[in-house]
Amino acid sequence: MKIGILSRKPELYSTRRLVEAAQQRGHEVRVIDPLRCYMNITSHNPSIHYRGEQLAGFDAIIPRIGASVTFYGTAVVRQFEMMNVYCVNESVAISRSRDKLRCLQLLARKGVGLPVTGFANSTMYTQDLINIVGGAPLVIKLLEGTQGIGVVLAETHQAAESVIEAFRGLNANILVQEFIKEAKGSDIRCLVVGGKVVASMMRKSKEGEFRSNLHRGGTAAPVRISPEERETVVRAAKIMGLNVAGVDILRSNHGAVVMEVNSSPGLEGIEKATRKDISMKIIEFVEKHAQPGKTSTRGNG
Repeated sequence: MKIGILSRKPELYSTRRLVEAAQQRGHEVRVIDPLRCYMNITSHNPSIHYRGEQLAGFDAIIPRIGASVTFYGTAVVRQFEMMNVYCVNESVAISRSRDKLRCLQLLARKGVGLPVTGFANSTMYTQDLINIVGGAPLVIKLLEGTQGIGVVLAETHQAAESVIEAFRGLNANILVQEFIKEAKGSDIRCLVVGGKVVASMMRKSKEGEFRSNLHRGGTAAPVRISPEERETVVRAAKIMGLNVAGVDILRSNHGAVVMEVNSSPGLEGIEKATRKDISMKIIEFVEKHAQPGKTSTRGNG
């Protein structure tokens, strides 16, 4: 097979491991920087050009679209879909998961457990918004934040008001969520491939920090999840329409709650923590499912 990996940096751990796994299985693989692509958008013969050449003959595309290039990156994925190339994660699914508010609304509509979450445009009713999520302490998140950036724990009512007003003063879109105290600064990252949880790790925040992201100095260890947690994780990925996803959950007093669904989950932390070859599982999934035109959207939406 000829597999393309959409990634801005071939040297990144996740990209490099996917290349190695594909080559071990005897596939031709090429890393493509989505921002270097340019497209001929036409009804009869859509095409993608890259560094002066036309890209053709690909059996499958594995998108590794960074949050900062979501708009253009998903446009490139959509163009591949129009060309009937199989995409592991489709453009619509990536867009759904990247919009944190849309993601939470879709999950809530399907009855998936979530932290109590508030969203508002005006600061006129900040006190009521804080009360909706149960008061302080609470978590305030930028909609566009990644890897724990733009996430603030407000420990008092006054602090929450100040942070919300400051963010809104910058015209930033924010979510306000209840603080799951019983999680004790830890969350669980589950890797889903093809509707199955292939690995899970518990991430714990460092001393004095409530964010458990490994980029923020958190630590990780393999963890066994319950059947109920497994069902929640698989459902979340399916609702987003993602074949490969990182689903973050917290263990609360009322069961597992989903914090985020990631369409381009990093593989380094979870492969090293669990000693599982997730990259190979992704390539094996591609082998089983990559067929011309096998896409539910075909570039629609």
